[in-house]
Amino acid sequence: MPTSIVLSEAGHEVVGVDIQDRIVESINNGISHISEKGLQEKLKKVINNKTFIAKKCPTFADVFLITVPTPFKKDSSKIPKPDLDYVHAAIRTCIPFIKKGNLIIIESTCPVGTTNEVYDFIKKIKEDYKNISLAYCPERVLPGNIMNELINNDRVVGGINKLSSIKAFDFYKTFCRGNIEISDSKTAEMVKLVENSYRDINLAFANEISIICEKKGIEINQLISMANKHPRVNILNPGCGVGGHCIAVDPWFLISQNLMESNLLLTARKVNNQKANWVVKKIQEKAKYLKNKIGREPNIALMGITFKANVSDTRNSPALEIINALSKTSLKIMPHDPFVDHSEFFSIYSIEDINKYADLIVYLVPHEDFKNFKFERKKIIDFCGLITNI
Repeated sequence: MPTSIVLSEAGHEVVGVDIQDRIVESINNGISHISEKGLQEKLKKVINNKTFIAKKCPTFADVFLITVPTPFKKDSSKIPKPDLDYVHAAIRTCIPFIKKGNLIIIESTCPVGTTNEVYDFIKKIKEDYKNISLAYCPERVLPGNIMNELINNDRVVGGINKLSSIKAFDFYKTFCRGNIEISDSKTAEMVKLVENSYRDINLAFANEISIICEKKGIEINQLISMANKHPRVNILNPGCGVGGHCIAVDPWFLISQNLMESNLLLTARKVNNQKANWVVKKIQEKAKYLKNKIGREPNIALMGITFKANVSDTRNSPALEIINALSKTSLKIMPHDPFVDHSEFFSIYSIEDINKYADLIVYLVPHEDFKNFKFERKKIIDFCGLITNI
């Protein structure tokens, strides 16, 4: 969606393809199905200008962008492996409309070598495959600031040959103000995986240190603030784990292809996945203490459901994992999130109910809105570094 709108604003005629009727209908009515700063207003504009339209089927075009999800799947080895079914399905759907001189760009996160494998597939189907360009360009955006970062961030493009790289470079230059680095498709694919694996490893360090600090009775946020005054130290903020559709997923793409060489990556994934379980245990311990103190089961407000602050996305959310785990216990939980108003598995409470009934406030996600709430400090457990920023 954001990419389609940015391309439309840059003067391209864009057809957005999705298989869901409700999404296609919503977009063509100028209503965004996702929440992103500045997106709704821009969508209405490009729809009214007739530079963007949504359809359920591709059409003939000059450039085809593949931006479908690439989740992972587990097998008997317990090492999640990338699921490329959506990428393959998108390519097969586009094949009848691809013609001589077209450029195909894959933006979906993929294991190294995927772009070349797609080209091998196209060679078997299209007789004029030599006249088709194919490149890879990973997304590099922060949810909550996507409309700005799509235009201003640097990008990396890598083609299956020099001509493909140049054509991809020229295409992204039509809307991207950041620097565009040219490489080959394998390097571009690896760049995406390395960037998010780097973040995962550094978050694992912060999460592990937070557990050690809790054991030693040391305030983690104060420790990090002091340690980061060293000119060559930059410890990230710990949280309840690592979620989302990138950082919690992409390392597995590297690990699954390079298991013997991925000891550090595998350890980081283990640390970050276990952090949510540790948080659950700490909440249960505090609830038991409060029950003995007040003579009843305490009402526990769980503040935040999404995978990160100030977005509505709950994919792979450690906060959601924690809430789901606690909902299966006898504890009285009161989940709240300003960006989530419905769940099939638990009730979501208003801030008025939390103010009135909560005995314990547990911050799981550092939403900006939470800084406006004034709870008693003794009632708060902060797992995301929020109260140090209030």
